[in-house]
Amino acid sequence: MYNKEMQKDKSLGLNALLNSLQSLLNLVFPLITFPYVSRTLSVDGVGKYNFASSIVSYFILLAGLGISNYAVREGAKLRNDRKAISSFASRVFTINMVSTLISYLILFLVIILTPVLHNYVVAILIFSVQIFFTTLGTDWVYTIFEEYGYITIRNLVFKIISIVLLFIFVRHSNDYLNYVAITVIASTGSYVLNFLHARKYCDIRLDFHFKWDNYVIPILVIFGSRVAIQIYLSSDVTMLGFLQNEYVVGIYSTATKIYGIVGALLTALTAVTIPRLAMLMGQGRIDEYNQLLKQVVNTILFIVLPGIAGLFMVSQDVVIIIAGEKYLRATYALKITCFAMLGSAMSAIFNQCALIPAKREKRALISSTTSALLNIGLNFILIPIIAEKGAALTTVLAEITMMFMNFYFSRDITGFVFKDKETWKNIITVLLGCVGIVAVCALSYDIFRQMFIRLIISVIGSTIIYVVILLVTKNQIALTFLSKVKQR
Repeated sequence: MYNKEMQKDKSLGLNALLNSLQSLLNLVFPLITFPYVSRTLSVDGVGKYNFASSIVSYFILLAGLGISNYAVREGAKLRNDRKAISSFASRVFTINMVSTLISYLILFLVIILTPVLHNYVVAILIFSVQIFFTTLGTDWVYTIFEEYGYITIRNLVFKIISIVLLFIFVRHSNDYLNYVAITVIASTGSYVLNFLHARKYCDIRLDFHFKWDNYVIPILVIFGSRVAIQIYLSSDVTMLGFLQNEYVVGIYSTATKIYGIVGALLTALTAVTIPRLAMLMGQGRIDEYNQLLKQVVNTILFIVLPGIAGLFMVSQDVVIIIAGEKYLRATYALKITCFAMLGSAMSAIFNQCALIPAKREKRALISSTTSALLNIGLNFILIPIIAEKGAALTTVLAEITMMFMNFYFSRDITGFVFKDKETWKNIITVLLGCVGIVAVCALSYDIFRQMFIRLIISVIGSTIIYVVILLVTKNQIALTFLSKVKQR
């Protein structure tokens, strides 16, 4: 007799492996493509690309509503009944097509009524192809059925295709439209395959005969949170495009791209524990939850704080190596933005590991909306004065605000961590280690003139001095890590 439990355990293990591979791909490919694009295109070209992309991102969001999150939450209950899941998927898909049509109508109206966008109309229209194909792609079907193998393979294939096309068609500083088209081709190709392959799991068709209120109302509640987060993420680039120019957008986008790569790298190790924490809370295993939460918070501080210190000190060399000297101005924005990593990492823990599992979505919406409004308001004040540095500063302030608000709303769940003496000992010893990192990097900058040698010495020297300081001060995480290394 076929053992379904063994298949389930094997599937969970495989999915974990595939998710790790997916995260690795998302880190590696920007390290390959971004240095090439930033050097090949002009700063203005990078700025035009990112500004047009930021405009279309709002309309992709509008077309998507909260449908993906809703579909995964509700569809997972029906996946063993093909008739039921087909009916559900068809209704969700129909709502998505209607919202897509509305999104296109509003986009065309905005383009016509906004003269500033006329200079970017070709790029925006090319990017807008993604709106329809994102809907057609029905990615939520594959999440419902946990088809991580298909998602990973598809992602890898189209990333490779996009890299090949990039090296062939993006060769000159004025080829930014080619880069836009390649981005769209890479994503739309996978979405077409998605739609065709989805027939394996359910039958999707247009279906207008159902009670729309039962679907639309919960979708719109989820949509509210997504709007706030998207505005928060994209408003900097959009407002720089309106209040400054594409050159400034290109500079700022370079800083945030590097920040994003480093931030993802630093938090990748802890991200896998977030679903486990949510599961433990959902099952009422509070003691296990508290133990793991404390470990995760301390590990994040252990990794992110030295990451901030190191990136701040070597930001100039990193910008030159990854993007080139013409993006040197991005150094200042990167130095400011790197401090947002702490707020982003901690806010995610408070939100995903406490508020959402505790069904406090409305409080999460309050914190994300407040941060988004703060970000936009400060952008209007600071961007005209200090350009990309103002956008970077507002990002830091908004991230920190969201962190504190999410902590406040979850303090009855997470507050015990910061009342623990071991946590504060960890924070103090980590900060001492950060002082060592700053000292090593400053010394390397004074001694070594060759940039690559200076960066290598800074990274290796900082790592050594950080570990030594933490072991000397008996940091518990460092001692635990050392013990595991010795056992192996």
